[in-house]
Amino acid sequence: METTNEFLTRLGVEVSQTGNRRWPDRVKARIVAETLLPGATVNDVARRYDLRPNQLSAWRRMAKDGDLVLPAPEGEAEFAPLVVFDVEGAPPAEDVKPAPSAVEIMVGSVAVRLDGTTPASRIAEIVRALGGGA
Repeated sequence: METTNEFLTRLGVEVSQTGNRRWPDRVKARIVAETLLPGATVNDVARRYDLRPNQLSAWRRMAKDGDLVLPAPEGEAEFAPLVVFDVEGAPPAEDVKPAPSAVEIMVGSVAVRLDGTTPASRIAEIVRALGGGA
């Protein structure tokens, strides 16, 4: 039977002689994505990979903050990262693209449709009000 270190090494985790581990971002992202599947818990996934739950929770925060890129979910997911910003100054005319006709924010069964010219700061306020945490 495969040991934990053999299993982790096969995934791409570097395990030192002292037992310290270096987790590549792609492995972290894969593990975090597992926690987003319906019915999954941080504790169960952490146990599967011999992690402390607080370490896995820190990786989840990184993903929510946009610091860890997750693979595209195959089904429903608990969250999706959102990055919103207003552009400083006007871009050169040749770089101007038409504004989207609409912005749609979906949180659970609530759908909010906004005009494509809605400022990013206002979109972020709406997402926060809906509990999206932008």
